[in-house]
Amino acid sequence: MTLSLHNSLSGKKEPFSPINPERVTMYVCGPTVYDYLHIGNGRPAVVFDVLYRVLRSQYPQVIYAANVTDVDDKIIAASIKTGLSTEELTSTFIDAYNVDIRGLGVLPTDIQPRATQDMAEIISMIETLIEKDHAYAADSHVLFNVPSDPNYGQLSKRTLEDMIDGARVEVAPYKRDPKDFVLWKPSNSEQPGWDSPWGLGRPGWHIECSAMIRNHLGDSIDIHGGGSDLQFPHHENELAQSACANQSQFVKYWVHNGMLTFGGEKMSKSLGNIETIRALLERHSGEVLRFALLSGQYRSALSWSEEQIEQAKSSIDRLYQALRVSSPGDAPIDYADQIDWAKVPETVQAPLEDDLNTPGAIAALHDFASQIHKTQDPQELARLHSNIRRGGAIMGILQEDAERWFQAGSAMAAQDIEERIAARNKARADKDFAGADAIRNELLENGIELEDSREGTIWRLKD
Repeated sequence: MTLSLHNSLSGKKEPFSPINPERVTMYVCGPTVYDYLHIGNGRPAVVFDVLYRVLRSQYPQVIYAANVTDVDDKIIAASIKTGLSTEELTSTFIDAYNVDIRGLGVLPTDIQPRATQDMAEIISMIETLIEKDHAYAADSHVLFNVPSDPNYGQLSKRTLEDMIDGARVEVAPYKRDPKDFVLWKPSNSEQPGWDSPWGLGRPGWHIECSAMIRNHLGDSIDIHGGGSDLQFPHHENELAQSACANQSQFVKYWVHNGMLTFGGEKMSKSLGNIETIRALLERHSGEVLRFALLSGQYRSALSWSEEQIEQAKSSIDRLYQALRVSSPGDAPIDYADQIDWAKVPETVQAPLEDDLNTPGAIAALHDFASQIHKTQDPQELARLHSNIRRGGAIMGILQEDAERWFQAGSAMAAQDIEERIAARNKARADKDFAGADAIRNELLENGIELEDSREGTIWRLKD
């Protein structure tokens, strides 16, 4: 089976065929760093981390760049509010963001570009657009001339007539067309600025990514990812700038993840309905949070709640219980390096290759777990155990030692807990239900919750 991805440009699922199979390139838009990042920012980090793992397992070289936006009006406002320089502010929250997503099991990207470090390339690209009559300078600004690009709107499926026109919004007097967008804007003495042919200023948001991609990955790349909220105008504007400047295909596959919702609305700082990754990691295992983020199809919206996290914890506990039963004391292999795709179970491979269907892959892992509880054959147990380990590794889950997973934070030793569960099972078999309840309550007092199912009894620490 061949990896297929839903391409937002064509609006359909397409077989993945890289420009150069010896060097696959992927760029994902990262966050604007002026505060701790919320779990909604964690979704693309986790989703594209899984895609990165799949690509690395199939191709000899994958170059993955995920930027951070470190010059922006929101950053300037936060700098003024906190009294920190923009450089101090962004450096602090870039470090915090990297720590937080490592807590979600996200591998380091090959490149983490910052707009402030690619300013020469940004200015050079703007100059190229002016030379080719796709941009113009006006009143210390430089703007992209949207009508100069006959293909503008192809990614978001909007025509120029569909877009907001000057009759409905306030239009800056220096714009030739209401739809033109800023590539460069002036900075005053209190704002970060760089010398340019148009005076002291700073770049617009859209040109930053176009320039960083060209500088670090080349004129044309295989995959451009990001949240669906970026499709218009950010990615549409990126596509226009890069195609016009480079005069080549900019991106072969546009891949967008759905939004995280909280209380029925998109999670965002502006709505004030966020939960930071950092705060969640103080209350929950990073692997549980990652599992929750992968529990829905990546292109669909995912409703975030404590119930969703609890369901993920219960689900992953069942898988670790199967690992513990099939090979007590087993220590997993470190899969941070390249994974041998040939050793990933086919029933996990197939859904992942089908547009990164992580719920389908998780279902395959649970099927292995169910089979573990139905066999006593040592060779079969070893095979199933390996399938769960290797299938989980490609998704960045199930990499903990099974015993440590259940013992973490427990005052009771795992062997003692298992002995009490065995005693409870005997009491239930003898119809001594009062005795069975007493054992359950005893364990509960020690912070141990039991869950009975057809596959047996599993235990976990009480949250």
